[in-house]
Formats: sequence, structure tokens, C-alpha cells
Amino acid sequence: MSLDRRQFLYLLGATLGTATLAGLKPPAFAATGPYGLIALPYSYDALEPYIDKETMQFHHDKHHAAYVNNLNTAVAKYPELQKKTVVELIKNLDSLPADIRTTVRNNGGGDLNHTMFWQIMSPDGGGEPTGEIGAAIIAKFGSFEEFKNAFNQAGTKLFGSGWTWLVLNKSGQLEIISTANQDSPLMMGLQPIMGNDVWEHAYYLKYRNQRAEYLKQWWNVVNWEEVNRRYLQAKA
Repeated sequence: MSLDRRQFLYLLGATLGTATLAGLKPPAFAATGPYGLIALPYSYDALEPYIDKETMQFHHDKHHAAYVNNLNTAVAKYPELQKKTVVELIKNLDSLPADIRTTVRNNGGGDLNHTMFWQIMSPDGGGEPTGEIGAAIIAKFGSFEEFKNAFNQAGTKLFGSGWTWLVLNKSGQLEIISTANQDSPLMMGLQPIMGNDVWEHAYYLKYRNQRAEYLKQWWNVVNWEEVNRRYLQAKA
């Protein structure tokens, strides 16, 4: 049975908490633990027509917020872990108590991935990469178009939910990889430079089951200045 738009919105609300889309305002994101939800650096509708307002509202205020809340709940009984950054937790999963390891992996990864995701997009984004990352992409992949095609193919072929990434590998080379669920490249000792969320909640309201079209249009909002900053930071 197929879902229409109204049914899909209802299911999202039932799963993640009741919300009235009409007049929904950005909430005050008060932390209920050591980790807080980053505010969007632009308005909900700033990335239209490529990413719609409703998707941004649900994606940030419900999905991302749930990851942060679940992470805070997981570390609540471990005061020593509350002093660590999310990056430190994710890089050292094997050292975490077994009863919260999977929860931290899923929700800490979800927080890190989405925090990056909002920042590498901009209403003034798009175009071709600038700075050192632009030269590095051409050197590795031959051209920006070849890079985009390879990245889009990886995202399209990823089965189920996950992310497609441009990372700096252990040899200091750019590489395209995909990860399942909310796994971060940091878990594998890789440095994420940019990544696209290919969970259905990232695109289904606008693009339905057309993931390839979402991947294609996403390049119109990529913030290359921020991607270049992350590349330089990863190299340092």
C-alpha cells in the first residue's frame, strides 16, 4: 500500500512526537544533558526549492533532536563519560560500557553526522568547489563532474539507510565511501570532509522514492567554503 503525503507526515509525527506543521516555530533547544542540539545556520525554507521546509523541520527538530536526547540518556548514569566530546565517544566505542555502546554508536554518530550536514549546506551554496578542496578533487577524480557522478552513484547504490561521504583516508588521499545507518567515518579512522544523508527522511517528502534525483539536486546547496575548511583542518 502506498502512502500519500498526509499519511507520511502523520507517520513521522507518530514516530517522533506530535507536531503541527502549520505555524511550527524553531524551538528553544535547551540541553537536557551534556550534549546539545545545534541550531540551524539558516531558516527552514532557506534551501528551497532543493530541500523543502517541511523536511528541514522534521529532519532537524525531530530526527536530529532525538539522536541528541538519546545520547544524553545513554550517558546519564556514567558521569565520567559526560566530560567527553561526542567525537571522543565515537572514536573510542570499544572502550564504552557494553550496555550503552550501540546506543552511543547510533545516536552519537547521528548527532555528529547531522551537525556536519547542516553546516556544509547553504542557501548561497552550489557551483564548483573552490580553494584547495577543488584542486584536490580534480587531482583525484579527474574533474568535478566525474567526482559528482562517482559520489551520486555511491549514494544511489547504498542499500537501505546511511550516508555517502568524501573522506580523507589514512594515506591522506580523498576517497568516496558509504556507511550504514548513522556510522561515522571517524569509527574507521577516516576524516569526513563532506557527506550526504540518504536516509529516506532526508528526502522522501519532496522526492518520494527518487533518491537519485535528490542526490543530483543536493549539489545546488553544498557550501564549498565550509567543505574546504574541513579539508584543510583534516590535513593539518
